[in-house]
Amino acid sequence: MSMEFLVATGIGWVTACGIYLLLRGRTFTVVLGLSLLGYAVNVFIFAMGRLWNNAPPLLTAGSAVADPLPQALVLTAIVIGFATTGFVIELALRSRHESGSDHVDGSQDDRVDPGGPKA
Repeated sequence: MSMEFLVATGIGWVTACGIYLLLRGRTFTVVLGLSLLGYAVNVFIFAMGRLWNNAPPLLTAGSAVADPLPQALVLTAIVIGFATTGFVIELALRSRHESGSDHVDGSQDDRVDPGGPKA
């Protein structure tokens, strides 16, 4: 097995788990799903830039050069993703406070969770 196959499989699994969590009915799992999708995209962008060993990001005479652009994009995406996650968590907490339920649509389905607390 090649390293490219393992990285692609890992990105696929993280993406699949993120989509699964996005489709759940609770706000916390939606936030986790969005975070996992962000991580999968970051690893994908980083892997597309190819990994170089002992290669400087600047042009030198006769040596391989690492591309610094994917690293800069991923670093920026991490910062933006952290801020966006904090904002979405605040929106979820506000929605929980206003509606009394942590379901995405604001209502609790008794068929899904019959023993759960009633809001």
